[in-house]
Amino acid sequence: MRKGSILIICLTVLFLLVLPSVMADSATENLESMVLESFDPESRTTDWLVVGSKFTTEGYPKQTYTEAFPEAVFGSNPDDKDLQVLGINVKWDRKGYNNIEIIPVKKDDDGNVVPNPISVPGRVQKLDLWVWCSDFDYYFEVHVRDTKGVIHVLNMGSLAKIGWNNFFTNIPSRIVQTGHYVPHLKSLELVKIVVWTKPIENVSDYYVYFDQIKVLTDTFITRFDGDDLAGQGSSEKIWGEE
Repeated sequence: MRKGSILIICLTVLFLLVLPSVMADSATENLESMVLESFDPESRTTDWLVVGSKFTTEGYPKQTYTEAFPEAVFGSNPDDKDLQVLGINVKWDRKGYNNIEIIPVKKDDDGNVVPNPISVPGRVQKLDLWVWCSDFDYYFEVHVRDTKGVIHVLNMGSLAKIGWNNFFTNIPSRIVQTGHYVPHLKSLELVKIVVWTKPIENVSDYYVYFDQIKVLTDTFITRFDGDDLAGQGSSEKIWGEE
């Protein structure tokens, strides 16, 4: 047998030995359900700011945190927890494609209110939240940003429903959450929620409430020697980068 043939056989055997472990690693998942924002006083992730579009009536939108919850999630609240939701009241001066933006924010060192996107851990597969609807024919979106700065708009559907409803969407594969270079995992950020009116729908005295923004995410990360240097925040800690 020629040396070339022996070499080919050896490489083939090596490939067959390595392939199962590679496939097993890439197929490994650790799916977890995580609450990004509960709006409850003791576990609130961030502050929120509601901003109206051009024709929003003066003095609106109004926002508040109020004691309420979807019974489908908490039952009758037998533990008597301090459960709250984000409530919004808004009016517009004319019909059309009006909107409100619900934005996570914080105060910077100078006391200015600035955006505070919520980092979403893992490889996100699904996003869902609860919305109290008042049967207005509106719809809403969730905006997420990848590490390249690209904003992706996730259509969450129609708000023409009554009471508490669960809205969810799968994260499309076109939204890249991994990269070739270390660290491989590239976390998404929740930038804002946007509620849109439809042109022929009533635009006076609209109420809506939000609760329990959650994700189903794969938090499995392949370990390697030295992965602590690639961990989240390591560059900032070592090199002082923002």
